[in-house]
Amino acid sequence: MNIMKKIAKNMKKNNKNNKEIYHKIANFVYETNIHSKTPRSGLWFLGSGEQSVAEHLFHAAMIAYALAYFEPKADKNKVVLMALFHDIGEGRVSDHNYIHQRYGRLAEENAVKDIAKSIPFGKEILDLYKEEQEKRTLEARLVKDADNLEWITTLRAEEAKGNIKAHEWINIASKRLKTDAGKKLGKILINMHPDAWWFDAKDSWFIDREQKYKKWGGKKYKK
Repeated sequence: MNIMKKIAKNMKKNNKNNKEIYHKIANFVYETNIHSKTPRSGLWFLGSGEQSVAEHLFHAAMIAYALAYFEPKADKNKVVLMALFHDIGEGRVSDHNYIHQRYGRLAEENAVKDIAKSIPFGKEILDLYKEEQEKRTLEARLVKDADNLEWITTLRAEEAKGNIKAHEWINIASKRLKTDAGKKLGKILINMHPDAWWFDAKDSWFIDREQKYKKWGGKKYKK
C-alpha cells in the first residue's frame, strides 16, 4: 500500500471514529436533559413544593462554588464539576429520598458507570462521582455540604410559605453539615428569609416605584 492510500484509509477511519464520538455525545446531551423532568422525591413527603434534579444540581453547583471561596486550598473548578455531576445517575434510576433509601437503593453507581462507558470523557465523571461519594477530600466535603445546603434552602422556602413540617426537617439537615464554612453559611441561611436578597418592605420602590435621580454630565441617570 502506497503512502497516499494509507493516509486516505486513516482519514476515513478517523472520520468514522469522530462520527461515532459525536453520536455518543449527542446521546449524552439528550440524556442530561431528562434531569429537568426528573422530580426530587423528598418534597412528596414534605407535602409541598416542586423541584427537578436539574434544578437541584445547578443550585448545588452555585453553592459549592461559593463555599470554595472560604477554602483557598480547594480546587474550585473541580468543586463545581463534582457538584454538577454528583446526581447524574438519577436520570436513569430516579431520585431516592431518605425513606426510599431505607428500604432499598437503586443501582445509581452502576448507572453512572454505564454513562461513563458511553462517552469519551466518562472516566472523569465517574471519578468525580466516586470521590464525592467517599467524602474524603476537601472538594468532596464541600460538595456534600453544598448538596445539603441546597436542600436546606429548598425547605426554608417551603417553611416561609407556611409548611410547618419544614422547620424540623431543616434542623435535621443542618446536622449533616461537616465543613466550617458549610455550618456558618447554613446557620445564616436558616435564619434569613429566602426573599431577603430582593425584598425590603422599607424600600419605597415597592410603594411608588420611584427611583432617585442624580445629574451626570448634564444628564439625569437612575441611582
